[in-house]
Amino acid sequence: MIAITSLLDKTHSERVTELQEHLDRRFGLNGVKVTPYPHLTLLTAEIPDMEELKEYLEQTCLEINSFSIRTTGLGIFPGDTPVIYIPVLRTPPLNQLHGKLHRDVSEMSSEMGLYYNPNMWLPHISLALGDTSREMLGPVLSFLCNYNFNWEINIDNITLLEKCGDYFLKKDEYKLGRHELIE
Repeated sequence: MIAITSLLDKTHSERVTELQEHLDRRFGLNGVKVTPYPHLTLLTAEIPDMEELKEYLEQTCLEINSFSIRTTGLGIFPGDTPVIYIPVLRTPPLNQLHGKLHRDVSEMSSEMGLYYNPNMWLPHISLALGDTSREMLGPVLSFLCNYNFNWEINIDNITLLEKCGDYFLKKDEYKLGRHELIE
């Protein structure tokens, strides 16, 4: 299983990491660290031919310039182990990138992550997942309400993460925008 993501810029990566560390120290929540890089997941898939995917991502990044996303508030995906996240607002540039990736990658994939279908996708930045409980939602959300989540984040990469054991680790990173040769 791979995840096609965008890593957050340095400032917001540090903010998310700091929040995750606070949640770990205060509430023992560290399940989110299965992916040790703050990111926005664009989709997940099973890809039989990784070289084809890498060539595609490299070419796609040459065609798409960096753009900004905005976040606001907090969200919860309910369940026995609720996911606590920062919602990312869907904008035309983000929707275009996601739609293109989903359409093209689905043609080279043996399986696509269900929740990343363009009609179902809720872009977000995870703060806690995998080790939460319904009982801790109140205290955790009370704590997180002390922070402002109205952020503007520059998206300048597509990063391929690959499942290695229990973790998703960085495989390749591609910069968005035309890359001129320096002579």
